[in-house]
Amino acid sequence: MPWWSWILIWIALVAVSLLFYVLLGIRLFRQFMATVKDLGAAGERFGAPLASLTDADPQGEPAPGGEPRAQPGSAVFASPMQMRHDYLTSKSSRREARRQRRVQRKADRGQPQALRDIEFG
Repeated sequence: MPWWSWILIWIALVAVSLLFYVLLGIRLFRQFMATVKDLGAAGERFGAPLASLTDADPQGEPAPGGEPRAQPGSAVFASPMQMRHDYLTSKSSRREARRQRRVQRKADRGQPQALRDIEFG
């Protein structure tokens, strides 16, 4: 076998391997683009309900309790004293709502009221 045939064989092997890597890269790029397209479609599909929830309830509107509703994530930037005040206020309003439901339920059934319920109101 002449010496130049080895050069041709090596050139052919390098060319075939480069062609293989190019085709592999094209296939990988197409799969990546299909994945990005699917992720974009999923983001649009699942992101729409979240956008409608946040747009329908801006910060200035009052909540059913009558107080303005805070934006999600606003607690991160609020002061600890403000967060403690909000927590204690909502805790006492929930406690008072439970007490009123309990008093009303007992009044509807004709049961005697508890002394702790009568002292509040």
